[in-house]
Amino acid sequence: MSESQLHEAALRVREIVRSVDAEEITLGDFDIIAAGAIPWRIIDNKLQVLLIHRPKYDDWSWPKGKLDPGESIAECAVREVREEVGLRITLGIPLSATAYSVKQKSKVVYYWAAKTDHRTQIDPDGAECDTTQWVSAKKAGQLLTNPTDAQPLADLIKAHKNGTLDAVPVLIVRHAKAKPRGNWTRAEGERPLAATGRRQAQAVSRMLEAWQPAHIASSPWLRCVQTLAPYANLHAMKMKNVRAITEHSAMRHPERARRAVQKLFDKYRSQAICTHRPVLPLVLEVLAKNSSPKLADCLPKVDPYLEPGSLIVAQQVQGAKPRIVSFEVHAPFHD
Repeated sequence: MSESQLHEAALRVREIVRSVDAEEITLGDFDIIAAGAIPWRIIDNKLQVLLIHRPKYDDWSWPKGKLDPGESIAECAVREVREEVGLRITLGIPLSATAYSVKQKSKVVYYWAAKTDHRTQIDPDGAECDTTQWVSAKKAGQLLTNPTDAQPLADLIKAHKNGTLDAVPVLIVRHAKAKPRGNWTRAEGERPLAATGRRQAQAVSRMLEAWQPAHIASSPWLRCVQTLAPYANLHAMKMKNVRAITEHSAMRHPERARRAVQKLFDKYRSQAICTHRPVLPLVLEVLAKNSSPKLADCLPKVDPYLEPGSLIVAQQVQGAKPRIVSFEVHAPFHD
């Protein structure tokens, strides 16, 4: 897929562009959009996955469902798993999306892996799902009713064999829409979010919930801090200020900004990092440096790189070479 095609796809939809998805998914236009996950766990050093039985269709499948109005795809995946099987998850690595026709309408389902604990209780809702079973990955392949459900399972099995299944998310956030520069006469670092930006910040917080980063870092300029504030306040989290990734500092000392971002990555922990559009090229250089050339080709390459309030999810694995194993670009919800 060409750079221009990826960029156009990212701008065309508010949903997502992911490194794991085929071109027909990224460039496709679908009537129905759904999302779900494959919950997984390790028991006696063996991989197990959770299958669900849907009484309406009398089939074995993965927990999934259609988007609610105003909901992002990532939020949908988390909600559907919670509603159908009573399991609260955070999203892991992305798995291949599947596409098929339903009553002459085109449908796409986006999947993620979701690590669970062996002590986790499953509570089927009885309507969408009446029973579940934890099975080996091999048996899951035999029990799945629909052939289209096999590809995300194959991705999960491959990641387990490669040691990249248990990854850690780093989320790069471009601050939400700020008040116009031309109308602002005070210090640039004090320019706040616009009304639209404040609503976008709430949407960013909801999207972050899908990965639940345990740490947050930001340019100390007000519009970046305000973008992460709803999530920080919800979880009573302290925000780390990184002065090297303000616009002024990064333009004067670009190498210092690169080092600051790399230092955050080197901590190997789930985290969100908020910065500015002019700083994104430096951040993207760090992402590319820590990924394969093929994977790096999936990163945005055309200014403005990300819309205000958008984010990149980079899943990284300690000890893996390269350390980053997937990228996703999520655009914000527009009200």
